Amino acid sequence: MQKKKRVVVGLSGGVDSSVAAHLLIEQGYEVIGMFMKNWHDESVTISNECPWMEDSTDAMLVAEKLGIPFQAIDLSYEYKDRIVDYMFAEYEAGRTPNPDILCNREIKFDLFLKAAEKLKADFVATGHYCQKDEFDSDGKTIYQLKAGADANKDQSYFLCQLDQEQLSKALFPIGHLQKSEVRQIAKSLDLITADKKDSQGLCFIGKVRLPDFLQQQLKPKKGRIIQIPEDLPSLQKYAIPAGIEMEDLNDEELDNMALPLGFKPEQGTVIGEHNGAHYFTVGQRKGLKVGGTGKPLFVISTDTRQNVIYTGLGEDHPGLLRNALFVKEDQIHWIREDLELEVGQTATYQARIRYRQPLVGTTLLRRENGLYFIFDQPQKGIASGQFVAWYKGEECIGSGTIF
Repeated sequence: MQKKKRVVVGLSGGVDSSVAAHLLIEQGYEVIGMFMKNWHDESVTISNECPWMEDSTDAMLVAEKLGIPFQAIDLSYEYKDRIVDYMFAEYEAGRTPNPDILCNREIKFDLFLKAAEKLKADFVATGHYCQKDEFDSDGKTIYQLKAGADANKDQSYFLCQLDQEQLSKALFPIGHLQKSEVRQIAKSLDLITADKKDSQGLCFIGKVRLPDFLQQQLKPKKGRIIQIPEDLPSLQKYAIPAGIEMEDLNDEELDNMALPLGFKPEQGTVIGEHNGAHYFTVGQRKGLKVGGTGKPLFVISTDTRQNVIYTGLGEDHPGLLRNALFVKEDQIHWIREDLELEVGQTATYQARIRYRQPLVGTTLLRRENGLYFIFDQPQKGIASGQFVAWYKGEECIGSGTIF
């Protein structure tokens, strides 16, 4: 008799991971439920609510209902070191991090995976809405990360930093289902999580606004809000040069299009005051508290050293819309290593720079210093520190941190 494969499923206390565990049992796996405690810091008073305690209890009750072993693991020290401190450092430097992507790479499919392997697990599983496939090439197995069947819930973007080794050990049991189907299964099993709302806010601190959390560490500091006119001559250099092939663009033209915008206070008009440039990100509209502008005002650049926010009026401001971005050499990550571009090569893919953003056509140009992305249509709110993920159809091919 063949021995059952052992899977440790990350039970988060939500409906998705609960149903994932059930489906694995049905598929004949030996399933162990494990809850990750990722954050607690009693020295920081964020909210009177304590979501992780409620989630941990719900996870335990689900495991009990399903008849599987359950344990909790405290990864809060490592989480602070790898995720929370990174977040603060990025915002302080004027960049926009994505802690959810880092959490998957550094916690769920690294530390959690190692903890599962100590339990002699063959795989780890999560309640992500994405799918995994594989094929053989010259005797080697190639793993593919694909979008979830529910287009409204597809979470492949959040997993865009996983590598072949991590994917080889990963299972995504609900990726082929719609959210409504997942809820129906949970109700049919009478699981406590069946009607539980999806978690909102940051992946590790629950029901709290990001600016409130950042203020725990990054103190308020008054600064100027400056409006940049849309006819500023220097903004013209960010356009794609007319009548030129992509591969013929020189380094200066590429950098003009793809590198972050830089402004000086004297190029615009002071229109207000803010409490800290590190609380704002490119593309942000809310929180500026500047009235009487007619059109909506958007952040187009931040300078955390000078503590200045630069803004543009209207969604078509040339400082808000960008045709290109750049990923430095050491920040390029190919999930499909077999498709990696050599220096001088180009390829066409589709890409997104934020969760749930529709995919947009893009040309990738590999140069000595990194990877340039030239978009088919201008993109709004490209911010340093965000992740760009590129796709071929349903498959996520790679990702990188935007410079």
